[in-house]
Order: sequence, then structure tokens, then C-alpha cells
Amino acid sequence: MYGSTTEDILTGLSIHNRGWKSIICTPDQPAFLGCTPTGGPASMTQQKRWATGLLEVLLSKNCPIFGTVFAHLQFRQCLAYLWIFTWGLRSIPETCYAALPAYSIITNTHIFPKGQELAYYIPIALFVTTNMYNISQYIESGLSIRAWWNNQKMGRITTMSAWLFGVFGIVLKLSGISETVFEVTKKDQSSSTEKGTEEEEAGRFTFDKSPMFVPPTTVLLLHLTALASALFGLQPPAHDGVGSGRLEVAGSVCLVLCLWPFLKGLFGSGKYGIPLSTIFKSAGLTLIWHWPP
Repeated sequence: MYGSTTEDILTGLSIHNRGWKSIICTPDQPAFLGCTPTGGPASMTQQKRWATGLLEVLLSKNCPIFGTVFAHLQFRQCLAYLWIFTWGLRSIPETCYAALPAYSIITNTHIFPKGQELAYYIPIALFVTTNMYNISQYIESGLSIRAWWNNQKMGRITTMSAWLFGVFGIVLKLSGISETVFEVTKKDQSSSTEKGTEEEEAGRFTFDKSPMFVPPTTVLLLHLTALASALFGLQPPAHDGVGSGRLEVAGSVCLVLCLWPFLKGLFGSGKYGIPLSTIFKSAGLTLIWHWPP
């Protein structure tokens, strides 16, 4: 009916284009209750579908910019929709940026200011103030620091896997190679007999042989290799006399912590372990970084 896999967002956009206004309705008893996908593969499939569908709307006649120019969509509503629709596009620069600290350590170059420079404290201040502000927002909303950290990890994982493949999907559609398919995600409502098992498995990330898990695994192996080279002094001489420093190492450690479920998956088994085929593919991509020029 809509030509998009994110019909819910498109429904809201269509209503706003007609000039309707939104209000926040939060009754004491929730009006609607739903269930989320269980496990990593189902969650990534859902996120990929969202990223693809949102980009479909952005690149169609339903683009919110057209709604502002030719319909009754307010400018601030247009900005809000554009922010949502470009979720998937974040994956490309964020994946590249996630690999930069590892690249800097492996090649013994630097992307951050050095300790003797005043600008050295700028990225530190930005990192601390941004995260402290986000944590305070979570606490004010009644959420825990653990919820903030879980969302930080899932934000990095989702961006480098599901959203990245969502962008690939829309590129293939625009080039006429393939069409987007509505992939149904499994959303099980557990029975009372399954609650004990779910409590034991809570917080454990699951994997399958999907290629979506290759990019995060590759980034993780890159950072582990970079940290090992820095620890054992295997870096090449710095070209300009100034090599990688503490900020590059700190950035690499931060990415490893964000990809902690994948680090555990390297040593896990069954659905809690990353398949060997995925590890081999990621290892091959990691070796490209060490290929002699």
C-alpha cells in the first residue's frame, strides 16, 4: 500500500502533511503494549528493515522536504523527520570513524592532539561532558546507568551492522539490482514456563551466520590487533616523528568495550558464539590493513 517497509512512520508523516498536530498522550495504564524481537539476529533484521524503509521514504515523493514546501508540514516537524530518515546514513561515517583509532595505532600516526598541545584536552572535555549529560538525562527519566551503557553498546553495534546493510539494500534497489523485501522478525511472547530461561539468558547477545555481523567483528579484530601492537611495541616508526598516543589507545579501548558482546562471542559456543565463517571473513578483512604497500 505504501511502497515502504516503515509504514508506521509514513502514516504519521502523511497525517502531519495534512496539517494535523501531535500531542503527547501517556495514560497511567499503557494504551498499547508490544513485544520486541528476541536475540541478536532478529533485532538486527528489524533494525535493517527500519533503516531501509526510512531511506525509501526519504528518497521518494513522500520526502518531508516536499511536505514542508507543498503541504502543511511544519519546518520543525520536517527537521525531526529528516533526523529519523537519515539514521541509516550515519552508518558509513561512523563505521569509518570507529576504525580510525585502530588504523592510527597500527600505522603509528595520530588523529588526536598530543599531550603537549592545549587542544589535547578538547576531545577529553567533549567526551566527558557529552556522556555526563546523556547519563543525567537517563537518570532524570527514571532509567539506570546500566540502561545508558546498554544503549551505547547497541547503538554502536546496530550502526555498524544493520544500518550499514540497510544502506546497501537501498543502493541495490535504486540501481535496479534487487527489491526490498519485508523481512518478518520473530517476536515471541514467552509463557510462564519460559520465564526462568529468559532470566538466565537476559543480556546475552546471540549470533547467526548473517553477513551483518561481519563489520562489527572486523572492527573488533582491528582494535584487538592495534592494542596488541601498541602493547608489544610492534608499531612502525612514526613518519613525522609523532606517532599515536594515549588518546588513540583510549579510543580503541572504548570501541572494544562497546563491542563487548562480540568479544564474548569470539569465545562463545552455539548461538552465543560468533560462527567460524564470520570470524574467518572478518580476519581476512583485518589482514588487508596489514598488507604491505
